[in-house]
Amino acid sequence: MSLWETMAAMEPITIGLWVTGLMLVFVVLGLRVAFAAALAGFLGLLWIFSAKLGFEKGFFVAVKMAGTIPHSKVSSLSLSLIPTFILIGFLAYHAGLTKALFEAAKKWVGWLPGGMGVATVFSTAGFAAVSGASVATSAVFARIAIPEMLKLGYDKRFAAGVVAAGGTLASLIPPSAILVIYAIIVEQDVGALLMAGFIPGAVSALIYGSLVVILALSNKKLGPPVRGFTWGERFATLPGAFPIFFVVGIIIICIYGGVGTPTEAGALGAFVILIMAIYKGMRWGQLSSALIETGKLTVMIFTIIWGVLLYVRFLGFADLPSAFSLWLTSLDQSPMLTLILILLAYAVLGMFMDAIGMLLLTLPVVYPAIIALNGGADVAAADSAFGVSGVGCSIWFGIIVVKMAELCLITPPIGLNCFVVAGVRPECTVQDVFRGCTPFFIADALTIATLIALPGIVLWLPGLMGFA
Repeated sequence: MSLWETMAAMEPITIGLWVTGLMLVFVVLGLRVAFAAALAGFLGLLWIFSAKLGFEKGFFVAVKMAGTIPHSKVSSLSLSLIPTFILIGFLAYHAGLTKALFEAAKKWVGWLPGGMGVATVFSTAGFAAVSGASVATSAVFARIAIPEMLKLGYDKRFAAGVVAAGGTLASLIPPSAILVIYAIIVEQDVGALLMAGFIPGAVSALIYGSLVVILALSNKKLGPPVRGFTWGERFATLPGAFPIFFVVGIIIICIYGGVGTPTEAGALGAFVILIMAIYKGMRWGQLSSALIETGKLTVMIFTIIWGVLLYVRFLGFADLPSAFSLWLTSLDQSPMLTLILILLAYAVLGMFMDAIGMLLLTLPVVYPAIIALNGGADVAAADSAFGVSGVGCSIWFGIIVVKMAELCLITPPIGLNCFVVAGVRPECTVQDVFRGCTPFFIADALTIATLIALPGIVLWLPGLMGFA
């Protein structure tokens, strides 16, 4: 039997495993995830359809799919809110609203041990509430917070690590681009996922802030407190930070109150920030820069989406998701142990892949398995393996897996936030930033353990909306 006949005789699942292995080889060799997934997906589709229809017809079908998937998927209405959320963040930065937010945080919590680090964490959390991009958050605060901390004698590794780790909060605190992508992949309500991220995001910020205080107490050289601000000076900073909180209020009212869709909330928020930015004297050059940076980041995200979704379409034809789900549910171990092993696998994958690409690649296979482990899509919370209902499991797992994906942004060797911070601040090498981020792995592990043990933290707000 010839090689082609042998390949054509393979089962779709076997083809799926071979092509998945090929894609991982592409990634290890340094090919970007978007292009590695797109190439592997196209070759996989070509292989499967050529085996069924012959090479000529199989090639035609594969090319047709490769041509239609990018437009059909990226033109989704749900994805349209990603550029609006990103635009809000860049407009807020260029209008000086971000600096005002940092000044307010500095004067209110700077008196704590490592107070500037705590101020950075809380101001990144506030900025994350109007920007859906972790990379943008890290870049902005690398320009604002690190020079301030270094001036006060903060350890440069500590300062860089706080900014890089604080930037990850944008993945969880809505509006979050990655939560939108998760909702689209698993066909869950975008508004429910965004609302579910608020309390876990706040919990994560509090744990980060507590860690900074503990580190500063244990090592006085990391960063001194900043004292001497009067109550009058503290209250004087609030008007400058008000626009950020006003936009957050608009987004919450639109989504939670049912006034508008998440897309409309993002568009309205961007419009309000634009008006405020113009009022504060934004120049044409600043507006142009905000639009260009928004366009660049949006194109990067959308390229990853269409490239990976081509591979996901191939996975459907190879029937890998169903096979993986059946295998996981047949394991002779507790569902909770299986969940923990899956999360550990995400931690390892995060060392080699970016967060969005990793979720797009794995969720079509992992998500059905998690739902099956929990007892199905319609199981009641009392009868489920994880103590959450079928719909609630989708939301709960989404928040946990996005929190795991945040690790990708600060873990070597790929950690994008670390490279961004090092690129913005030449005095901090990439090694400095990675070392500074190391303690925050413990904080993330504590946050994830809390969300697993207390799912009500995730599901309370969506429950009020009738989703869980």
